[in-house]
Amino acid sequence: MNYWTIFITGLFAGGLTCLAMQGGLLAAAAPASVTAFLAARLVAYTLLGLLLGSLGTVVTLSLSFRIALQILMSIFMLGTAFNLLQLHPIFRYFVITPPKFLARWVRSESKIHSFFSPVILGLMTVFIPCGATQAMMGYAISTGSPMLGASVMFIFILGTTPLFALLGFITKKAVSINFTKAAAYLLIFLAFYSLDGAIALTGKPYTFSQLAKTISCQIRYCDQSTGEVVTEAEIIFTNSGYKSNPPNLTVKSGSQVKLKLVNQDAAGCIQAFTIPSLKYQKVVSLGSTIEYAFKAPDKAGALPFMCGMGMYRGTIQVI
Repeated sequence: MNYWTIFITGLFAGGLTCLAMQGGLLAAAAPASVTAFLAARLVAYTLLGLLLGSLGTVVTLSLSFRIALQILMSIFMLGTAFNLLQLHPIFRYFVITPPKFLARWVRSESKIHSFFSPVILGLMTVFIPCGATQAMMGYAISTGSPMLGASVMFIFILGTTPLFALLGFITKKAVSINFTKAAAYLLIFLAFYSLDGAIALTGKPYTFSQLAKTISCQIRYCDQSTGEVVTEAEIIFTNSGYKSNPPNLTVKSGSQVKLKLVNQDAAGCIQAFTIPSLKYQKVVSLGSTIEYAFKAPDKAGALPFMCGMGMYRGTIQVI
């Protein structure tokens, strides 16, 4: 995940999920104060990223915690989408609004055009991060760098800003039913995409993408040939995913294997190289190389590896 990917994630996934959670705070700010609200929000999350990056120098999020966080994020995204579609009143609990006393205070301040009320509301959003933001917060910790952590959160929140600005400057009546439905359906897609990554991180093969691949291979031919059996190989990190050298990486069951992990030009979650079934996770920073030795499973089959969010994946074939 490079910085453009982080921005695009904020623009679509982050914009929708964050607006669903923090829309109440945005609505409480006067339309003329939306700029102050968004600026304060951007500053707050950039400072949070700085703190999380610093925390990452001494703390590493466990794989189990990442999985749990991603599953909870997916559930919240589904609940938010179902609320937008008005499927049942129970889903209204997925919408977080500011406390009543704060809303009253903001309305009072807005009448006298106070600068501080939208700023305070913008700062408050840091206490109710949406699912996509929580994932980025986890990644900011994994960078292990204050400046990288701040950059990740700044770019992500900057990506969410256009949608906030658009809906902040228009009235609720101007938001069409079709837009709301489109946003809900996109949220459902993103929720299952995120859940698919979480399932992959458990090391289980029962992901939605694997099911789709199996069905596709039954309909048309899929090349499932294995490559030359090796004991040493390179896995190269690029900004679009992983490449292995040799291709079709194949190892013998029970053998000792040495991997050279080379981060060529990858930023984002691709740096968090993970082999779920071996309980292995290591952040390989941009431009660095590390080696990892392990014993191949005794049972033949696929040994998947992936990024820290289960989105970018590759496979080692065990024969």
